[in-house]
Amino acid sequence: MRRPSKKSPTDIARQLFKKHNGVLTTTQALAEGIHRRVLYGMRDSGMIEPIARGLYRLTEMPPLESPDLFTAASKVSQGVICLMSALAFHGLTTQIPRSVSVALPKGAEQPRIAYPPMQFYRISEPAFSEGIQTHKKDGVVLRVYSPEKTLADCLKFRKKIGMDICLEALRDWRKKKGADSKKLMHFAQICRIDGVIRPYMEALI
Repeated sequence: MRRPSKKSPTDIARQLFKKHNGVLTTTQALAEGIHRRVLYGMRDSGMIEPIARGLYRLTEMPPLESPDLFTAASKVSQGVICLMSALAFHGLTTQIPRSVSVALPKGAEQPRIAYPPMQFYRISEPAFSEGIQTHKKDGVVLRVYSPEKTLADCLKFRKKIGMDICLEALRDWRKKKGADSKKLMHFAQICRIDGVIRPYMEALI
């Protein structure tokens, strides 16, 4: 009786990558039992490609729709996409973010990521944990603030974002189906900017 052929370390590693939606960090790969020599051999042969420092993806996977957000979701698991990046995600700005805006809880260690450019914002509780949505994109779970929470955050950081961008986002949000003023005011109170946002809301009604 013919014995089944034994799988090579590379084949096993490829299966482990597929188990994780085609993506592993170096730390995850080593923890899964993939030898560093095998990992680098897969890279050198073109079987996997580096997306960011210490982050690899199978080249056979479909092209990424949002590589910057993909990297942020993969490398900063406790972070939440916020401010300009969240506005762009929800289609509430015509501006193209120059960096990925990521919220971190106060006290969290800031990741060291060379690329893509990332801007980190420390947000205290309960504001950090409120309004988080999860979306599956490019095979990873993306944590991003809801449109209403994003608007409240942008107005809180209006000096950095720019009031013109905040007002444009508010107008665009009002035109969208399902825009909920009560939700917006709820997050405005949590962010302590309800007094700031109310006059603009009244002007848009």
